[in-house]
Amino acid sequence: MSHPLVNDRYIKATLQQETDRTPIWMMRQAGRYLPEYRQLRAEAGSFMDLCTNPELACEVTMQPLRRYPLDAAILFSDILTIPDAMGLGLYFTPGEGPAFKKAVRDEKAVKALPILDPHQELKYVTDAVSTIRRELKGSVPLIGFSGSPWTLATYMVEGGTTKNFSEVKGLMYEQPAVMHQLLDKLADSIIVYLNAQVEAGAQALMIFDTWGGVLTPRDYQELSLRYMAKIVDGLTREKDGQRIPVTLFTKGGGKWLDLMAATGCDCLGVDWTTDLNEARQRVAGKVALQGNMDPSMLYASDERIREEVETILASYGHGNGHVFNLGHGIHQTVNPEKAGVFINAVHELSKKYHQ
Repeated sequence: MSHPLVNDRYIKATLQQETDRTPIWMMRQAGRYLPEYRQLRAEAGSFMDLCTNPELACEVTMQPLRRYPLDAAILFSDILTIPDAMGLGLYFTPGEGPAFKKAVRDEKAVKALPILDPHQELKYVTDAVSTIRRELKGSVPLIGFSGSPWTLATYMVEGGTTKNFSEVKGLMYEQPAVMHQLLDKLADSIIVYLNAQVEAGAQALMIFDTWGGVLTPRDYQELSLRYMAKIVDGLTREKDGQRIPVTLFTKGGGKWLDLMAATGCDCLGVDWTTDLNEARQRVAGKVALQGNMDPSMLYASDERIREEVETILASYGHGNGHVFNLGHGIHQTVNPEKAGVFINAVHELSKKYHQ
């Protein structure tokens, strides 16, 4: 565990310190676009069989790092591990996405949810973190993560994926006190879960607020941002003398970046619907920025991918505090070679922005 970090570009960039080039990793970099992942998943039996086996989760985490010169590893897991550990019975149907055997739709169901002990129900996650840290041998930092309270709540109340959010919005408008009870309980569970990941060896943290963008500005502050701010306040921010950077990402949240920057996080994820130059002005040096190429750009020609990388680098401009990433997860049908073109372009073209 005590290997010094060989490549600390990602950590430095999230803390707005000087780097020789812009670091890059990709959301969902360990996953279905890689043939070696698909083979391992077929052998494992199911997605959850991969997640709950620390050795296999480690192997999946390492796969993209063997292929590409990435600047960070991210724990292979799922945002729905917490509701699953709360007893809701997570399962996956091919082509349908995640679903729960039990939905949470009233006060009784919320009260019945336990506050998690991550060393019990989610020990497979912390075991995976420590296994990956050993395997990385300090080559790049390991990012741990969780879903946001609002995002987890949407799945728990809906009972799975949704297009119109009718159940969760129905609950929040009809029974706001119950909704807040649920979000509060989730925030408490996420704090202990992420701190357990840091204890096990995660060197940075990220909170994915996938569905924050479906809320009105007022509801976003009240139901999503407020609880992410509570989590940021409760996190372990230093370990072994090293700062643990925290990144918040609300998909569709570009208009709230200034509010998000005020939570005390270190970095904000930005999707492709927001210009990075505008984002940089909005956050006024308070936080670093991560993003923000449209994942669909990886279907384009090599030249077009390089052109887009240059455009995004120029949009952010000179100086530190930029982590290059896609604006959301890499699509499963992308040719892995295109990801290589993208990563190499960032490494090559970003040097001049750090002189």
